[in-house]
Parts: sequence; structure tokens; C-alpha cells
Amino acid sequence: MTAAALALTGAVLMHVAWNLLARASHPDTRFLWWALVGYLIILGPWSLYELATEAHWSSSLIGLLIISALANSLYFLMLGAAYRHAPVALVYPIARSSPLLIALWSSLLFREMIATSGWLGILVTVAGLLLLAFSARHGDTRRAVLWAVIAAFATSVYSLSNKFAVTSLPTYGSQLGLVSVDLTVSLIALSLEQRVRLGRWRPAAMPPMVRWLPAGLFIGNAYGLVIFAMQYLSAAYAVAFTNAGIVIAGFLSIVFFKEREQAGRRIAAIVVITGGLAILAWSA
Repeated sequence: MTAAALALTGAVLMHVAWNLLARASHPDTRFLWWALVGYLIILGPWSLYELATEAHWSSSLIGLLIISALANSLYFLMLGAAYRHAPVALVYPIARSSPLLIALWSSLLFREMIATSGWLGILVTVAGLLLLAFSARHGDTRRAVLWAVIAAFATSVYSLSNKFAVTSLPTYGSQLGLVSVDLTVSLIALSLEQRVRLGRWRPAAMPPMVRWLPAGLFIGNAYGLVIFAMQYLSAAYAVAFTNAGIVIAGFLSIVFFKEREQAGRRIAAIVVITGGLAILAWSA
């Protein structure tokens, strides 16, 4: 198995793991906020040192770091706004449809050649994600979809920024340094949003440390491993392959957590997503 495949497999498993930890926590704890704190406490200082000492610094790299950090913050803010209007089952698949946008920007703006089979795999995967999303139409769907689409746009921006930045980041430590810059700015943005909306800088409650510390490591390294894989794959392919996490999470929710609402449609969506990922794997 290639280095990229190993990295993306690890990213998918870590993504599923932190989401499983998050689902066991009360919404008032704002689990993501604590997870970002956990990552920055454990790996932030070392990874930022690696970034400072190992990166091939240039004005272009500085610009890419700024764009990535701002886009990542926008992603978290828009995802949070969408979740306040509709369930995760509707919002998250739409936000994860970003590979289509990434492929479009790569082709139109940067002249990257994506194979016809690659386009087919991305389109099939996105079709499955949309089918999955609209199996859970609850709440203020129109507003939630708007925020989720903006989140997908933000993902496409920071993913392409990371793709260009990784050429100046020769070690995994320096790549995690990019993650630390993004998550530091995102934590500040989430804290400001919380202060404005709720009148407090930190969440009202703290989940058990045995959940949020590991979740922080999973989030940061899942992100870092995708950046690592971008050394070998296009950004659209790398991000699209991580949607295998949605397949795993969907299977677990139906089989082990007994979430049977719209189960038939969700299973059909999972099959479509899996088919799209298989086409992508063949194309890559």
C-alpha cells in the first residue's frame, strides 16, 4: 500500500474515532472547542517549532498559511451555524461535498488535469452525499443548507491552500505545524463567536478529559495526514477519499446505534458513495 493510501486510511479512522467521541458528549460542552484545545496543548508547541525550523519559508508560504487559517475558521463557524438549524445528518454530507468544488477550482484556475474517471468518481460520491443529506430533512433546511454550502466552499479554499503549501513543508512535523496555525486561529474564532452569541469565552461545561484529549489528537492528525497525502495526490482526490469516514459512520449508526430512520435511503446513499470512492481508487 502506498504512503498516500496509508495516510488517508489513518485519517479516515481518526476522523471516525473523534466523531464517535463527540457524539457521546452533551451539546453544551461544545466538544469541538475542547478537542482543539487538547490538540494545541499536546502537539501545538512541538509542531509550531517544526514549522518554524523545517519549512522552506517564503512570502507565498506565509500567504497560504493565512488563507488556510481564515478558510478553516470560516468552515468551523459555518458548520456550527448550520448545526443550529438542522441535524448533523443533513448538514455534514453537504459540507463534505467540497471535492467537486476543489476539482473545479483546480481545473479552471490552476489547469490541473483530472481524468474523466476521476470526475465520474467525484460526481458519484457527491451524489451519494446529497442523497444521504436529504434523507434527514428536519429543521430550517433552507438556512442550514446555505451555511453548509459556505462550509464546503471554505473547505475547498483551505484544501487548495494546503496543496500548494505542502511543497514547502518537507516533514510531517512541519505539516502538523500548518494544522496548528489553522486550529489556533479557528479556536480564537470559535471563542469570539461564543463570546458574542453566549456571553462567555469558553463552553459552559467540560466533557470528560479522557474524551476530548484523544479527540484533539485524532482531529489534528487526521487533518495532517490528508495534507501529507497531498504530496502524492490531487487535493480533490485526497479530500474525496476521506469521505470513506461517512460510509463507516453511517454503517455504525444503522447497525450498532440502531438509528433506523430513513434507513433504506441512507443505505442506498452509502452504497452510492462507496461506488464513487471505488471509481476514484481505480482512477488514482
